[in-house]
This record gives sequence, C-alpha cells and structure tokens, in this order.
Amino acid sequence: MVMKVLGIETSCDETAAAVVDAERRILSDVVRSQLAEHAPFGGVVPEIAARAHVEMLDGIVRRALDDAGCAIRDIDAVAATGGPGLIGGVIVGVMTAKGIAAAAGKPFVAVNHLEGHALTARLTDGTAFPYLLLLVSGGHCQLLIVEGVGRYVRLGTTIDDAVGEAFDKTAKLLGLGFPGGPAVAAMAEGGDAARFDLPRPMKGRPGCDFSFSGLKTAVRHVVDALPDGAIPREAARDLCAGFQRAAAEAICDRTSHAIRIFRSRHPGGAALVVAGGVAANTVLRALLEQTAEREGLRLVAPPPLLCTDNGAMIAWAGLERFRLGLTDGADFAPRPRWPLDESAAPAPFAGVKA
Repeated sequence: MVMKVLGIETSCDETAAAVVDAERRILSDVVRSQLAEHAPFGGVVPEIAARAHVEMLDGIVRRALDDAGCAIRDIDAVAATGGPGLIGGVIVGVMTAKGIAAAAGKPFVAVNHLEGHALTARLTDGTAFPYLLLLVSGGHCQLLIVEGVGRYVRLGTTIDDAVGEAFDKTAKLLGLGFPGGPAVAAMAEGGDAARFDLPRPMKGRPGCDFSFSGLKTAVRHVVDALPDGAIPREAARDLCAGFQRAAAEAICDRTSHAIRIFRSRHPGGAALVVAGGVAANTVLRALLEQTAEREGLRLVAPPPLLCTDNGAMIAWAGLERFRLGLTDGADFAPRPRWPLDESAAPAPFAGVKA
C-alpha cells in the first residue's frame, strides 16, 4: 500500500484539506477562501478567520477524503499546520487534526507552515536537497538553504515589511481591494514601469536581507503628489507596474547574493526554489528565471495554486516528516511564531520569531 497523509491548513484565511501519497500524487486538494469575509476590512481579521475555520473545516476534511476516494482508515497519518500563523486559526486546525488522529488511531504530525511552502518543490518537481529557497508571502520574506527536512539555514530576511504586505498596502492606497498581490498585478498590465522613479531597497548592499518600507513610502509620496488627491487610472496602472518591477528587482538583487553563498557551501546544489503567495507573480518569476540562469541554477516555481496556502503542501510536509519517524503527541502546543532556522538571530519583522 502506498503511504497516504491527510493535511489540514488553517493558518490564515484559507480553510484547506488535502490527501497526498508517497508517489507525489495529490489525491485531493480542497481550499475554501475567506476573501468575501475579509474584503470589507481591507485585510484579514483574526477573529473572523478563526470562526470561519470552525464552521467550515469538518466539511472540507470530509470532502478531501471523499475526493481522494478513501476513508480515514486508509490514511497513514494526519498532519496539520502547527504554526506560525494567526493563533486562533492554528488552534482550530491542530485540535481538529488531533481529534481525527486520536479517534482513528493514527499518528499526528505538526507541520511548520513555512516548511509546507519550503518542501512543495519536492512534491511538484521532486527537487533534491540541497536547494536555495526564496520564501515570499504576505507575512514572510526570507532566503534559506534547504539542506533536508527540518534542516534550514537562513541567509536573509526582511528587516521591516514582507513583500506581500507591501503589495497589500499599495493596493489599499490605490483603492484596488484585497488581496493586494493579484489586484496590483492586474492593474499593472500594460503600465509603464519607468514612469515613476521608485527605489530598489537594499539593492547593491552586502548581505541578503530585504526591506520594503521605503518602497511603500515612495508609492505614498507619488499618490500624495497627484493633484486633488485623485488617482487617474493611467497613473494607477503605471504606479502598479513600477512598484511591481521595483519589488521584483530588489528581490532578485538579494537573491543573487544568496545564490553565491549557497554555491560556495554546496557546489553541487542545482536549484533555486521560489515559494509562498507572492511566488505566483509573473513579473517576479520572469526576473528570477533570468537571475537563476545567470547564476547557473535551475528555477523551480510550483504552480500558482500551490504557492498560496493549501492543504496539499501540509500533507506532503507531514508525509516527509512521518516517513522519517517525526511525529507529535497530543501535548503539542500551537505556535504563533515558528522559525525554520531555530538557530538564526531573532527577526521580529520576519513573522517567524518575536
């Protein structure tokens, strides 16, 4: 029998469950977005998110099992995001997974949400260790060497805002709605990225850290300078194109530094993996492709639907951990912050460690 794992994801505003097997097949992947609930507030409201998870999760797990054509007795382990994330939502997922595991007599595996993103390239492309990971999302912006399951070396992180947050704030400033990433990307189509002089934060500086607060401020200054506070559609289109290009170029500059460090430590390493919600951005992907090719690496970018939060990545990370004997007990405590590299210096703005 091929090993199968049920994965549950509730760390933010997607309620998700999936079943994957050891042959890298996604047998089911059910995601219920909460965009409609949070859109009126221009961002995710933790209490609303947690309540929606409570209301929806049982049905989503049932559908994931049905879609996979299996019963819980056919599952070898139950995995759930144990953090980092909005703690109310994480608790819902962890308690549900523990309950299912206990009732069915199955092992429980707590998965670091970031490890779910980090290992997705192994699910989709069979990417071998070690590889360099660029993790870019609404709450995280990091560069890490992935040496194995549970083995990460952080090379750089944001010193202020995550790039996904910068996208969200830019969209809110321009009245484009939530979530900001897709809204900015859509508005940027056909725009003149060179019209406004926007900074490329940290570009050319040593190291691999990121910064996006200055770019957000520059966008606000452009908007404030527009006459009567009005934002003509053409100006919004050009500003979105410029912001998107500036963010992507800044990310690629820092990634180039990380590639050289990675290659010095792992001369045989062959892949640059990009993961997280912002990895779905086509402009960023195109520039990363050029960066990777220039530096002699292959870019691995999972399909956009597997870049945003989903249950398949949690099921796969759970499977990777389970087959190494890494399971958790009923006493596992959900973690609002959980760095991949536990030995790295605290990075309060990275969303991983207070």
